[in-house]
Amino acid sequence: MGRFFKNIRRFLFGWANREFLIFLFFLVIAGIFWLLTTLNESFEQEVKMPVRFVNVPKNVVITSGEEDTLRVTVRDKGISLITYLYNKEQQPIDIDFYRFTQNNGRGTVPTSDLLRLINAKLPASAKAISVKPDTEVFFYNNGEKKIVPIEFQGQVEPDMLYFISHITYIPDSVTVFTSKDNFNNIAKVVTEPIHHKGFRDSLIVTARLQKKEGVKIVPDKVTVCFYTDMLTEVSIDNVPIVGINMPEGKTLRTFPAKVTVSFVTGMKNYQTMTPSDFLIVADYNELKADSTAKCNIYLRRQPEGVQRVRLETDQVDYLIEEQQP
Repeated sequence: MGRFFKNIRRFLFGWANREFLIFLFFLVIAGIFWLLTTLNESFEQEVKMPVRFVNVPKNVVITSGEEDTLRVTVRDKGISLITYLYNKEQQPIDIDFYRFTQNNGRGTVPTSDLLRLINAKLPASAKAISVKPDTEVFFYNNGEKKIVPIEFQGQVEPDMLYFISHITYIPDSVTVFTSKDNFNNIAKVVTEPIHHKGFRDSLIVTARLQKKEGVKIVPDKVTVCFYTDMLTEVSIDNVPIVGINMPEGKTLRTFPAKVTVSFVTGMKNYQTMTPSDFLIVADYNELKADSTAKCNIYLRRQPEGVQRVRLETDQVDYLIEEQQP
């Protein structure tokens, strides 16, 4: 082992290697001086600065802009910019509610005021060159709110042999805060696009709600549950035929009186179905205009989650009976 370390020391401190180590040492020193010189020059860099509203009355709700972030181009020495960029506790830009609000539920902070507020938060050596957006616009109301339902948007398609039996939302509604004039325009709130394909088991997705200008939504995200069921072709027997538009004193009798309905649905859905979930009718108004021996029958009602419904026949024999007074 001692001989091994001796060989290593002889290799490192040999004449050729000693020259290389000296060269490497001065290269590192030169690199450090170059880096310090470069960092001492002025640079421009875009940084993100959060916005905070102050002096907001207790009865006022900021309906937008309270979580805004400004993109500010800052000029400063490189070393100062690095320190600022990696500072995780950046001071927010304080916007005085009373100073910048108007009487129409809207507030505006011009570019000149934004730059002044930003420069007040920057180090003395730094200067804000520009800001995006160049005007900060925010909205507020006096606590007016409305509860509205949620609807998902996007394309959600299960595997070929499955279908979505029902959808639930947690929570099933949200509270929106906006101006009085805007409430009539908000009947529902939609999610940001949800796209999923080819799944079999129930799908549970947490989705953010789509933002609207001047509207605050609480909560701002929901859980959407897509429940699936396996498609199967089944049938239900003994669905009665009902006569409609029958005049008083007359009764329609059909032969057969009941028919079979075939359809495609999910197994879970099928297990809860009964013949009364379907409505099959024969219309007297059609019979009196046509004297043929058979009458047409039609499906007028079917339960949710049912596809490709077929009747075993679309015509039956019939008899119209006069009821005795």
